[in-house]
Amino acid sequence: MSHPATFTFDHDPLPDHEQKQAALSYLSEAWAEARHEGVDGDCLAQASLFAALAELVTTYGEDAVAKFTDGLSNRVRNGEFSLALARQ
Repeated sequence: MSHPATFTFDHDPLPDHEQKQAALSYLSEAWAEARHEGVDGDCLAQASLFAALAELVTTYGEDAVAKFTDGLSNRVRNGEFSLALARQ
């Protein structure tokens, strides 16, 4: 009978900002691969938002995530998610 592998790490977890950078890198690679395979960007975006919100709800609960998302419209309007501004 086969048992799943157990992984151990000899180092401390990465700091939060480094984990976020690594996560963004992994997501960018997956996004590029999906686009290469013909998946529409809008479909990717909607699926990504669903997955992200579902993960946040699992971690923090519906009320906390609802409060967090209440402020997203202002952040979008202020250009926080506009690539042209983020690259400056």
